[in-house]
Amino acid sequence: MTHPTLLVIAHGSRDPRHAATVHALTERVRAERPGLRVETAFLEFNAPSVPRVLERLAAGGADEVVALPLLLTRAFHAKTDIPSVLREARARLPRLHVRQADVLGPSPLLNAALGRRLREAGVRPGDLPRTGLVLASAGSSDPEAIAVIAEIARELRHTGWCAVRPAFASALLPRTEDAVRALRAEGVDRVAVAPYVIAPGRLPDRIVAGAEAAGADVLADVLGPAPEMARLLLDRYDETRVTVGASLSA
Repeated sequence: MTHPTLLVIAHGSRDPRHAATVHALTERVRAERPGLRVETAFLEFNAPSVPRVLERLAAGGADEVVALPLLLTRAFHAKTDIPSVLREARARLPRLHVRQADVLGPSPLLNAALGRRLREAGVRPGDLPRTGLVLASAGSSDPEAIAVIAEIARELRHTGWCAVRPAFASALLPRTEDAVRALRAEGVDRVAVAPYVIAPGRLPDRIVAGAEAAGADVLADVLGPAPEMARLLLDRYDETRVTVGASLSA
């Protein structure tokens, strides 16, 4: 019995660092599970597109695909864009069984990846009681996505940071620089900014610019191809694969 192909669907960006980071992550997934076929597609700006990859898979004889949104929250792309693209593909390719996996967040593995990036940027466990953390996400107008970011900030507050504030690069306030300055105004000695984003691009660059403008002491890297990210992609794949198998045998 062959395993379903894992199709990782990223948003895409005109910034070449975005696609390079996505491919680095999918390469790590392949290394974690040799033998699993892993394909990458993009919603816009980058090639290959989702329809093109699915057509190629169908032409090559694939019969099952787990389509995994490379997204941290359930917002517009996960609820509307990707389901629409997959629905159209199913209509054109009726022999290809395509199941959409859940988004990546929230997950303890994402929090672990954030912690890794902060440690790599110089944060040590003993620093936390005097350090405020800005959890900087891309931003969304979707209430579910906003609630998830707020809940993650609350969870992180209980891991030793003296304060944690969410910030957003678009759609919502506060911006990263405003959150950094607010923590300073509250008397926080040291401020770290953790981008809660997967890959570089226009909105992540806003996070970086805001952190630098406000004089943040620590700026972590994007989550990118962290080992925890690769494990999380495989977890979501496995969850969906089990569901597919159960529904097919029912």
